[in-house]
Amino acid sequence: MKKISFVSLAVFLLDRLSKILITNFFELDIRNKVIDKFLYITNCHNEGAAFSILSGNILFLILITFVVLYLIYTTIKKDKDITKLNILSYGLLLGGIVGNLFDRIFYGYVIDFIDFVIFEYNFPIFNLADIAIVVGAILLLIFEGSDNDEK
Repeated sequence: MKKISFVSLAVFLLDRLSKILITNFFELDIRNKVIDKFLYITNCHNEGAAFSILSGNILFLILITFVVLYLIYTTIKKDKDITKLNILSYGLLLGGIVGNLFDRIFYGYVIDFIDFVIFEYNFPIFNLADIAIVVGAILLLIFEGSDNDEK
């Protein structure tokens, strides 16, 4: 559990640092070009979950997040065969979840800023915590049940 906590803390701190920098150096809701017609930095506030689902239901989202954190924690505690890949996956997942939870509790919204346009589709704006959650979940799904003997 110590190694998972270390990865989680690293993800959380990187997420916090990125959000502090974005908040301090980029105006709210102004699109800043990094690569024209592809990548922008846009400081925005998301009061919902992914794709602004359940927007305005902060208390509900906070409660659901605590339930999910508890379920992940109990899953980790039951797993007697934690691999290096599991450590990374759980760490990414937990660090990302806690990063967005922090925003919801202290601000009432999540700070998002990575803004992509892909094939003229304006993808929903996201943050580093979101990346960690998605990558952690995908790794867990792909390698669940595999015979990865690395420790």
